Amino acid sequence: MPMKTLVSICMTFTFIVACVAAEAPGFKVAKKYPVPGDGGFDYVVFDGSSNRLYVSHGTKVDVLDADSGKVLGTVENTPGVHGVAIVPSLHRGFSTNGGNGTVSVFDTNTFKTIKSIPVDKDPDFIFYDPQTKRVLVCHGDAAEITAIDPDKQEVAGKIDLGGGAEAAVIDSKGTGFVNLEESATVVSFDPKGLSVKQKWPITGCKTPTGLALDRSSSRLFIGCRSKVLAVMDATSGKVITTLPIGDRVDAVSYDPDNKLIFASNGEGTVSVIHQKSADEYESVGDIATQPSAKTMAFDPKTKRLFLSAAEMEAQPAVSGQRPRMRPKSGTFTILVVERR
Repeated sequence: MPMKTLVSICMTFTFIVACVAAEAPGFKVAKKYPVPGDGGFDYVVFDGSSNRLYVSHGTKVDVLDADSGKVLGTVENTPGVHGVAIVPSLHRGFSTNGGNGTVSVFDTNTFKTIKSIPVDKDPDFIFYDPQTKRVLVCHGDAAEITAIDPDKQEVAGKIDLGGGAEAAVIDSKGTGFVNLEESATVVSFDPKGLSVKQKWPITGCKTPTGLALDRSSSRLFIGCRSKVLAVMDATSGKVITTLPIGDRVDAVSYDPDNKLIFASNGEGTVSVIHQKSADEYESVGDIATQPSAKTMAFDPKTKRLFLSAAEMEAQPAVSGQRPRMRPKSGTFTILVVERR
């Protein structure tokens, strides 16, 4: 067989294999929920108790029905909103507002703001811990976690982390874990006593962002902007392995039933990793989404993924600065990824 023909066949086979690998997860974008209004966006949060999506959007939070995409209401006046935490038993929601350094407390029935709680600068990721019955806020610039009593609607205390905090999770034994972005470190902390326990370097990782946890095997899944997913033993801090993922990762989710890890990437993919055992992992391909779709929520019951996205355009250049990208007017949407 002529060498030229052989090379052509090999290249074609390699391309086919690559395509098959990319399709391997068996997921696709099945629906798109258009969301009215303009402005930037960050976290999208799924609340299983109400089957709702809470979507950060400019200076407001849009609330959508997760099945239909219908906009149920809006939480207004949340400048520079990042994330949302829901406390179902109190029918209250909490949003982090980076624009004015506050946490808004709102009624999940009426979407009306109840109170604005002043906090330190750069409140970002936020979640509710049902074990301590506290809302925990991760701060970037303030380099701390703020604990809020959702019943009293006031700050209960703080944890000084010594570095900018990204995402955090808490295991079933009452220990929390948070990524420090600049130092590529995981900090374990006590969410009840509000103290730092240990600090571990994330070997092989730069700029950690998203974080998920397998509680049954005590494994942390860390999305790194250096285009890897790091797997860490949550009891020792040892990095077991790293696997390649897409560019500009922001969120990580774990499906314990199917042993799948999802990493959403701003380049327009969701990288999927299969957990063969606590210490064995394999990449099984990417799900094509849309450029800018870097934040993600996971519905553990239906196995759907929800991602915020918009068409991006360059905003007018400011003298002496590089052009920045912004969402194109009228293009903001929620992508719904389902199994084929």
